[in-house]
Amino acid sequence: MADDHTIDTALVERLQKKLGVPIDGNAGRITFTAFFAKLDAPRARAEELGLCAAVHLPAYGLLASASRLSQFSAQLVHESGSFRYMEEIWGPTPTQRGYEGREDLGNTQPGDGLRYKGRGPIQSTGRENYRTFGRRMGIDLERHPELAAIPSIGLIFSLEYWKAKGLNRFADRDDIETITRRINGGLNGFEDRKMHLRRIRSWLA
Repeated sequence: MADDHTIDTALVERLQKKLGVPIDGNAGRITFTAFFAKLDAPRARAEELGLCAAVHLPAYGLLASASRLSQFSAQLVHESGSFRYMEEIWGPTPTQRGYEGREDLGNTQPGDGLRYKGRGPIQSTGRENYRTFGRRMGIDLERHPELAAIPSIGLIFSLEYWKAKGLNRFADRDDIETITRRINGGLNGFEDRKMHLRRIRSWLA
């Protein structure tokens, strides 16, 4: 399936029916606000994410199929605690201490581990990710990493990450294991991710 701007209007209409919003095949702000609210996002956050999603999701090919939308959403729900956390809670834990000095994350300066901790719905970490995806977005996230915790900016960050990792093609294959490994680096919370995937997919059937 091509990564284009195709929108499966039948998919949108099925989702709208499940959400109890006007059924018109138009994946707009009202539909996506209701979608994020159903994913248990706090109301104000659901509205902000809904506005951003309505503008940006089609351009990333995520409304081309139920598999793509459900795989993407399930990963974000897990990573962000149902969109309650746009910034990683810092202990620091042993894992978080391990961020410091991680050259594979681009954390080459003292304090980079905390400075470039997980933010946004996908909880991206590391100076290199902030630099790379910030530049693609036209936002200097390397200099201002705190901006990635703004829900709308964080969602675009997540979309850019998803695109760069080529995850639509794995969603097309229903390969949640590879998607999880490319986002998480392992299979942490794998059962929870699968549970959210089943739940969201049932709304789109």
